[in-house]
Amino acid sequence: MLEKNNKFNPKKCVVFFDFDNTIATCDVFDNMLLLFSRDDRWMELEKRWKSGRIGSKTCMEGQLRGMRLSKKSLDSYLTKIKLDPYFKILYRFLRAKKVKTLVLSDNFDYVLNNILKINGVKGFKVIANKLHFSRDKIVTDYPFKNKDCQICAHCKTKNLLDNTPKDYKVIYVGDGSSDICPARRADMVFAKEGLLRYFRENKLDCVAFHNLKEVFNHLKRKLA
Repeated sequence: MLEKNNKFNPKKCVVFFDFDNTIATCDVFDNMLLLFSRDDRWMELEKRWKSGRIGSKTCMEGQLRGMRLSKKSLDSYLTKIKLDPYFKILYRFLRAKKVKTLVLSDNFDYVLNNILKINGVKGFKVIANKLHFSRDKIVTDYPFKNKDCQICAHCKTKNLLDNTPKDYKVIYVGDGSSDICPARRADMVFAKEGLLRYFRENKLDCVAFHNLKEVFNHLKRKLA
């Protein structure tokens, strides 16, 4: 449950961030579809994923196969990705308060780590699906896939639980369907878009946000 009045001890907190459309100002993978897809077959996969007929792993693998994508073209694209203007301020604040902070993403580590590096963000632990290039061919791996769940390529809930020390408060910041399951395990949730709709429809406590400045201002008050 969301604790509205009590402050949290920052040294006993862990903050989990989604990346696409949360830290980044866009959905990085969705933009790749628009830029690099050879045809519009990715749209049918997207429809099947949104309707629940396939999981995100099947969807992304099919969409990647339909891209004309090299390491050079991907690296060039990643230089153009912008972070929320308040992310660095928020991240520095959390580090100063010694708050454990991680990214949980259903995107790929190569993508996220390069964007963070380009934007001068260091020391931020990223847990995501795996991607690398071998002779300019994309090679992917999904080490955090839950074999008993077909919804997400990355089981964020398992990594949330595995990275939360005993008696710590969990703060979750996210926006989409892959954030629903882990966010339900959090003590405090910052939500927008699809995650916000889910929490409101199910009468669950959360703090609505549009940008990370709002999250920063709220956590300044919340973390004693």
